[in-house]
Amino acid sequence: MNDPAPDPTLDLQTLRLDTALQLLEQAGVRMPDTDRASAAWMQALIDFLCDLSSRDALTGLANRRSVEVALLREIDRVARAGEPALLLLVDIDHFKQVNDTWGHATGDLVLKAVAASLQDSVRPMDTVARYGGEEFAIILPNCPPAFGDAVAERIRRRVADRAVEVYARSEIRVSVSIGGAFAPQWVRSSATLWSERADLQLYRAKAQGRNRVCIEPTAVSLVTAEEKSLLFGTSQFQEFE
Repeated sequence: MNDPAPDPTLDLQTLRLDTALQLLEQAGVRMPDTDRASAAWMQALIDFLCDLSSRDALTGLANRRSVEVALLREIDRVARAGEPALLLLVDIDHFKQVNDTWGHATGDLVLKAVAASLQDSVRPMDTVARYGGEEFAIILPNCPPAFGDAVAERIRRRVADRAVEVYARSEIRVSVSIGGAFAPQWVRSSATLWSERADLQLYRAKAQGRNRVCIEPTAVSLVTAEEKSLLFGTSQFQEFE
């Protein structure tokens, strides 16, 4: 049964665009001054809304939804091409104390400052996201294991060196703990397994005193039973049946 043809007489008023336009206005987005009935105007609206839904409102970084999509994309690339990829999870140390001492408005300033430091420390091809609360995620494609510690240390130092001005003549500094893990090469892993590995290293960094980096040694990055099932599952070979 064929799908019905689109109605060429569709009235844009029936789409109730006011809410979408209000959201864009609050985000500081100005729609182009063109005819609302044009395809160009509607495409611009869709593009702006997609971008808005993929970014964290406070820091402007990618949000958790976006980083999960990026993780899946990178896992697929690593499995097919075998190029190394590093996932870093970054957590602000003692962030609750910042909020309790200085207030949540200052906490927001700290989050923005840390986000800027992370973004300034990586390449344009890397993905930096606010993962939740005071935790951030960084995906670094084509990052050889020999450079993993150096990259993470650079990020840690960049955050520690940045002063956050909170009041006139007052500033604070924060540190971060960083855990990282490489995606297993030539293996069809999952976003959950990869992030769990990085999270385990983040826990190690915090347990060892915070303000430090812990990267999973690639020599002991064992392929789990779940990853083996993903690699040898029959669903991946159905096209050859």
